[in-house]
Formats: sequence, structure tokens, C-alpha cells
Amino acid sequence: MMVPGAGASQRREAMTGRLAARIGALAFGALTLGTHAGAAIAQAQAFPVPDKPIRIVVPFAAGGQTDIQARALVPHLSADLGVPVIVENKPGAATIIGAQEVIKSPPDGHTMLYTISVTVSQNPFLFDKLPYDPKALTPIMFASRSATVLIAPASAPYDTVKELVDHAKANPGKLTYGSFALGSTSHLQGEMLERSAGIDAIHVPYKGSGPASLALMSGEIDFLFDGPTTAFAAVQTGKAKALAVIDAKRYPQIPDVPTIAEAGYPDLYIAGGMQFFGPPAMPPDVVDKLNAALARALKQPEVVKLYTDNANEIIATSPQEHARAVEQMNAKWGEAIRAAGVKLD
Repeated sequence: MMVPGAGASQRREAMTGRLAARIGALAFGALTLGTHAGAAIAQAQAFPVPDKPIRIVVPFAAGGQTDIQARALVPHLSADLGVPVIVENKPGAATIIGAQEVIKSPPDGHTMLYTISVTVSQNPFLFDKLPYDPKALTPIMFASRSATVLIAPASAPYDTVKELVDHAKANPGKLTYGSFALGSTSHLQGEMLERSAGIDAIHVPYKGSGPASLALMSGEIDFLFDGPTTAFAAVQTGKAKALAVIDAKRYPQIPDVPTIAEAGYPDLYIAGGMQFFGPPAMPPDVVDKLNAALARALKQPEVVKLYTDNANEIIATSPQEHARAVEQMNAKWGEAIRAAGVKLD
């Protein structure tokens, strides 16, 4: 005998049970999907991506100081991170071409810019319409401090800065000086010497310290503020001579060559150096991993020798220290560039 209403009650319970089971299945599916999605995101953000090369973009031509140093780091970074590491030269336009290449790259840690202070500390004051935002670059490491060496062709009729200035004054508008990029430290030091010494010379920009140094050795230009690596090499060939080091102290490689302050022009020296940057919005953990790998590479004996033999003091800062150093250099270069009255657009 059926109790009235029992069938309806049983049907409701059955439906409720099936609904609960379905909701449970959907919830489990959503949880599983969320877990898989989270794993996919974590995998997408993993660094380094297996078999994906890391590019070191050098905004100068091959053969110069920046390029030589970057290539010395390649085998150590590759072995450390387990992926290929390559150097890409993107010279020209006051390092703007190289900077833009990095800024437009994904912030996955597979693209770095290895450059000098011009990219972030000088260009903002040299160009009113700079086609990239230097502040968008992610500081990774201030690798080393470096300066420049004032060199001249071996056949030049001057052996000191004073003799160079006297010769330039006797030949106004006739002497030429090179630089390893428009707006680079070597360019600005030439401009600053012109104004400090009251001389008139013609600036000839090149696409890196290598081409500029070759031009000087061939007599194509009359003087050059060159990076130590290529300056020392040029002097060793016997085709160039050093007139002054643009640093706070003399270099043991050329101990008889005075500092620029000793030569009478202390304002030409502003500390700078070699720096690594990444694209905008790089994850901090990726930045830290690159910083650690670079620090280990910069401790390798042959790398240390390459840097120190060429008057580069390895400092291998943290990303935070790098950011603070950039702020300090920006203040000093901004003041110097405004005082020199140099504009490139």
C-alpha cells in the first residue's frame, strides 16, 4: 500500500541527489581547470624557457669594448642557465636602436640590454623627443665602472692635452674628434673639452668604439675619448698614443699618462660604466635570477682578467643598487649636459 505523497517525495530526493552530484562534478571540474590553468601560467612564467635563447643586445658595432665584454660572458651564462646565449649588435642612433629593441621585447628574461650610461643617463637630456622611455627599462645590474682614455694618432704633433689644445687653437675648425656614438660619453667629453678649453673642433660619430678606434689609428680623426679596452689595444699597436685618462686615478696599464684633472680639465670626469637592463615590467624573480647568473659569470677568472686588464672595475650590484646608481648618474649628467648646452634634436 503506497503512502500518499511518498512518490513525490522520493522523486524530489532523487532529483536533489542528481543535482548535488552534478554541482559537485562541475565544482571538481572547475577546480581541476583552475589547477591546470595555474600550472600553465606557472609554466609560461618559468625562466629560462627551455631551448629559448637569451639575447644580449649590444647597441654598438662588433669589436668594441661593450661587445667584447658581452661575448666573454656568453659561455658562462649559457652553462649556468642551461639555454643558448647570443649577442646581437644593434648599433646606431645614440643607442636608441638597441634600446627600442629591448623595450619592445617580452619581459620573460630572454632579452637584456648591455650598454653604457648614454642610454639612460644622457639621452634624456640630449633629446627633447626621445622615442623611448629610459625609465621603462628594468635595472638588472651595474656590472662595472669604467671611464675613457683620450688618445691621438701616433703621428699627431701633440703629446699632451695642453699641446692638443694649443694645436687646436692654432687651427680652429680643422681638427676632428670621434666618438663611439652620437650623444655617448666620448661625444660629450669632446664637447666639454671644446667649451672648457675654448677650441673649435668637428665631431665625427661612429657606431662603436671599435670603428672609432680604427678611424683614429688610420689618421681619419685627430683625437678620441675611447673606452679603455680599445684605447689600450690601439696604443699597443704603436698607431696611437694616450694623452690622458678620464678617471679619478691613473691606470697601471699606462702609469705615465696623467688623469684629465692633472691635465687641467677635472670637469670632464663623471663616473659611468657598463650596465644590464631588461624590458619593462620584468618579474622580480626573473630579474633576481639573471642578476645572480651575471654575478657568477663576472667572478670567472678569465672574465675578471678581461675587465681589470682594461681598467673596468667589476662591481656587480643588486638591481636595487643599480636603480639608485642610475638616479645619481642622471643628476650629474643632466647638470653637465645643460652646462655644455648640447642638444641632438
